[in-house]
Amino acid sequence: MPHALLVSGSLGQGHDVMARACADSLEARGWTTSTVDAMALLGQRAGNAGEAVFRRLLDLPGVYDAFHFSALRPGARIALLADAAARRRLVPAVRALLAEQRPELVVSVFATATSAVNRLRGDPPAFRHLVLCTDVTPHRLWVQDGTDLFLVTSEVAACGVRRYRPDAPVAVLPAPLRAPFYRPPSRAEARERLGLPPDARCVLLMSGAWGLGPLARTAAELADAGPHVLAVAGSNTELERRLRHAATRRPRLHPFGWTDRVPALMAAADLVVTSSGDTCSEARALGRRLLLLDVVQGHGRDNLQHELELGHADVVSARPAEVVRSALAALTRPEPPPSPGATPDGWRTGFAAALERVGLASQGRGAATAAAD
Repeated sequence: MPHALLVSGSLGQGHDVMARACADSLEARGWTTSTVDAMALLGQRAGNAGEAVFRRLLDLPGVYDAFHFSALRPGARIALLADAAARRRLVPAVRALLAEQRPELVVSVFATATSAVNRLRGDPPAFRHLVLCTDVTPHRLWVQDGTDLFLVTSEVAACGVRRYRPDAPVAVLPAPLRAPFYRPPSRAEARERLGLPPDARCVLLMSGAWGLGPLARTAAELADAGPHVLAVAGSNTELERRLRHAATRRPRLHPFGWTDRVPALMAAADLVVTSSGDTCSEARALGRRLLLLDVVQGHGRDNLQHELELGHADVVSARPAEVVRSALAALTRPEPPPSPGATPDGWRTGFAAALERVGLASQGRGAATAAAD
């Protein structure tokens, strides 16, 4: 059977979700897959240092904005030097993986990996290379010479790719969702499972896997204002501790740490308060209104503006009192319809067409047919 190598990155959860979507689609077509973490391939010390630096940049107001818009976006020398340093570490590790697995396809869903993968393609190339980016404006390091096809989720993003490669092959696909979001429970079913009143106002509060922003204070003040609040800390254990402490005195505050119940939590909610990112596509698939926290610098600013343009969304700072005021107002607005494009067929059809464009569709079908025979 044909084999694909998927290169993800452990900065947040979104990259892994996209890698899983690609793997599921490939495996359904008869491929085998493996997924690796580019941050881990950098080595433990370099990978940990890279994550620490990224977190610190996000913590300092305006610093990551400055780096993103003045360095990553235009491809300034400092950004290219950082990419070259990462590439020197990644190339030996990626070369070993390619030699061991001999994939027909490599899919990069993390910008740090793209130049290292392209450096190892050879002439003629031994594999096809796809890059999947769900940001509305991919920065310079996403767009490298040698990539066979760029997969994006909006026409704006396609223009962003062509900023750096005017002749770049680009495919616009619906954003893939985790499987449970294609078949969520009804609001009544979700509330019954969670022990929530069927007619109460309910807000889902989350901010990425890292729980960015003052979510504990926000959750407490929002619960004090009347709605039931489903507050998700993600991998932020300190935030989870603070949420659970606040919940001891607030019966309408329901804390969660790292959980796979987000589809049910979202189905139960009337409003989703979150940072800009892939969660927005999930909320739209369920027909939930969005209140966007302006907490993610750099690419997060672009993604936020795009979500506002799509409609059924508002924006607010991360200051708890302002979030409460905006959330209470948003709860009075009409509920949007579910996104009509939020079906598994949309993503699968687009991804299959992408494979066909790079000459790989017949391999997957042939392997699947052989396996069935």
